[in-house]
Amino acid sequence: MPSFHFKGKSFLQNYHHSVKFHKLDPTKSKGTSKKPSLSDNLLIQGDNLKALKALLPTHAGKVKCIYIDPPYNTGNEGWKYNDNVASPMIQEWLGKEVNIDDLTRHDKWCCMMYPRLILLRELLTDDGVIFISIDDNEVHRLRMMMDEIFGDENFITEVIAQLNPRGRTLDRFFAKTHEYVLVYGKNATNESSINLLTKTGKAVDEYNKKDTVGPYRELGLRNRNPVFNRGNRPNLFYPLYVDPQTGGISLKKTEQFTIEALPRNSKGEDGCWTWGKDKVSKEGNLLIANTTRNGEWRVFRKDYLYGADGETAKTKAKALWTEKSINNQNGKQICNEIFDGCPFDFPKSIDLVRKCIGLGAGKDDLILDSFAGSGTTAHAVLALNQEDGGNRKFILVECEDYADEITGERIRRVIKGVPDAKDEALRKGLGGSFSYYELGEELEMDKILEGTDLPNYEELARYAFFTSTGENWSKSKMEKDAYYIGSSSSFEVYMLYEADKKKLKELALNLDFAMKVQNRFPNKQKLIFAPACFMEEYHLKEYGIRFAQLPFEIYRMAE
Repeated sequence: MPSFHFKGKSFLQNYHHSVKFHKLDPTKSKGTSKKPSLSDNLLIQGDNLKALKALLPTHAGKVKCIYIDPPYNTGNEGWKYNDNVASPMIQEWLGKEVNIDDLTRHDKWCCMMYPRLILLRELLTDDGVIFISIDDNEVHRLRMMMDEIFGDENFITEVIAQLNPRGRTLDRFFAKTHEYVLVYGKNATNESSINLLTKTGKAVDEYNKKDTVGPYRELGLRNRNPVFNRGNRPNLFYPLYVDPQTGGISLKKTEQFTIEALPRNSKGEDGCWTWGKDKVSKEGNLLIANTTRNGEWRVFRKDYLYGADGETAKTKAKALWTEKSINNQNGKQICNEIFDGCPFDFPKSIDLVRKCIGLGAGKDDLILDSFAGSGTTAHAVLALNQEDGGNRKFILVECEDYADEITGERIRRVIKGVPDAKDEALRKGLGGSFSYYELGEELEMDKILEGTDLPNYEELARYAFFTSTGENWSKSKMEKDAYYIGSSSSFEVYMLYEADKKKLKELALNLDFAMKVQNRFPNKQKLIFAPACFMEEYHLKEYGIRFAQLPFEIYRMAE
């Protein structure tokens, strides 16, 4: 596969590994939840690369749908490169505004996006999907990065979204009316990656026939694609026999089924059916024949409006979005209602984000936006929950100073209600709650040896469990008094640790502790973190124990 190169890439490919884990500190006064929790809706203020890394221990593999609206890199956005990569060239970039005259602005943008996309992929479920809004400035580079990180086989589509029907008059040559939404799956072969849409309006009107089962439409059984015919699909060319009284179908000619029907087009050329004989024998009750104006018989299959579960028929989403509600103007109008003056020039429409979430997530799924901006994604999630009774949750990350005053304030207002809003639901308030977290200090393992700035047990347990197993850590499974921090697919994990210098010096993995662990889990492998180990190697093997000393490097023993 062709590779994609940009200046600084060699320093960035593995940079996400060197990003330190940070604490996530709750700020109760800024959220609406009485008890802040990482399992709640979240708004995290801080650098999004560090925040994504901090989320890995608890949320890796749990996010079903990601929507992001990163800087388009037009040269007029005022964004700055801030990743402290150990490279003299990249060090020169730090803190400098990326403007239109910057000859390396595309390289800087790729360097900013690359490690974030890697971490976003790690946070997705196996059937998770990511939607990225972008325009002509970087869409081709983004496609190449996504092909490399996610795999080109996991490309789903490039949606064309008409967000400015009037066109941008300042553009050269053409007044552009659209942007793009790139869609990739973590594993696009998974059928649950993208949801089908429930049919409405004119699509439902097509179901204009009815029988004892319910409303249905007739779809021709002959394959209308001229590429397929008797020559290359001989197994799909065979006669069906029609009962002229009822229009029923049979594979065999009898006294009742007397009229032969073949898959031929209007020119009399041999085509083929869309169903094989096995399917006809099993589902022939869905087939019916009708005569054409010239007296020929054509075979159709009944496509019912309602399935066996009572749900309305579904259809695939189109890759061209032209609805008025997704316009940028709509996004600005809603922001004006919420803030009495929109704080952003081009906030995304809530309906654009709702459309992405509707395609990428179910009613109980987790949605992430690491370029939160005005908080449209949180608004969209809460609106969908209020509309259909769902229990979707959001995680938003915003690095700018306005995270509280704008992003957080929008969430607070839409939860409580916006008195002057045109939408009735928004006037009353969408309900829900969220916890506000700020990116805290680094979890520096070397400081454990010095006995300074010791992390609390829960923070270190979260870090130790994830970095050693690569799996999510659950606080509810932790038994601090027993030094037990959870179960992975490979190990029962213990951590002998106290956030107290004197107590920490007294802790060590010894034979007494090993025997207790062995009695509890006699047939399982144990992974035990401790400052020291007073056991011989043969004893560790005898009890199925793998010892990991604190401090330890960030690596995954399970691999």
